Amino acid sequence: MGIRSGLEANFDFEIIDEFLDHYAMMCENMEPLIIDLGNIERVHRSIEELFRIFHNIKSASGYLQIQPMVRLATFVEDALEQLRLRENVVNEETISWLINVSDMFMQWQEDLKMDNELSKIHFSLLILPDMEKA
Repeated sequence: MGIRSGLEANFDFEIIDEFLDHYAMMCENMEPLIIDLGNIERVHRSIEELFRIFHNIKSASGYLQIQPMVRLATFVEDALEQLRLRENVVNEETISWLINVSDMFMQWQEDLKMDNELSKIHFSLLILPDMEKA
């Protein structure tokens, strides 16, 4: 049984369908927002929007009991909270890490579509980059 089959066995189809639609939109929006973190004019708006996306993923996947998504979204949300306190653009190491995080969520979107088991979280995503260096 894949991830989608498991969800369908435990939750109403409309809830799952709504989650999948919103999840797809959030995944689609991640990478352009992450790239904008290197732009001084858009960095704060992008951090706020990314924070909202990861918070929403954390909440929705928590409701659906998709624990790997909850854990990674929470980890990223905490990192974004640290970035909210900064005045500068985000460094390349952090942008690269966030792109890799985005790729993980995109892989999970594919897993959901294909009704596969959720792919394992890549270990490198669980190591925070040095967000302080310029």
